[in-house]
Amino acid sequence: MPVFYTRDHEWIRVENGLGTVGVSEHAQEQLGDVVYVELPEVGRMVKAHEQVAVVESVKAASEVYSPVSGKVVAVNTALADNPALVNEDAEGAAWFYRIEIADPSELSSLMTPEAYADYLATLG
Repeated sequence: MPVFYTRDHEWIRVENGLGTVGVSEHAQEQLGDVVYVELPEVGRMVKAHEQVAVVESVKAASEVYSPVSGKVVAVNTALADNPALVNEDAEGAAWFYRIEIADPSELSSLMTPEAYADYLATLG
């Protein structure tokens, strides 16, 4: 399953036309202890780079942007009860939502894991 990253530190794992989206390990490290996650509504149509969720930590609140356009088909309700899951498994169990990808060509503008690692290295 290919995984792609955005400059805003979201990841998307693609399988069978569906994308699973969350925040990167780097993002959760920057946030610190996550205390609240606001998820999008199932059925919502979103555009690439549109704000779709919010994650709040003891330090700050951050917007989560959709890496691609499409329809939100599922949300991770476990995050409502346990927002700290983001700190424990940011790129696994703490996914935010699943999206039916409207235009797979949008994935080409995202970074591979290697390119994302190189990008992080430039942030110092």
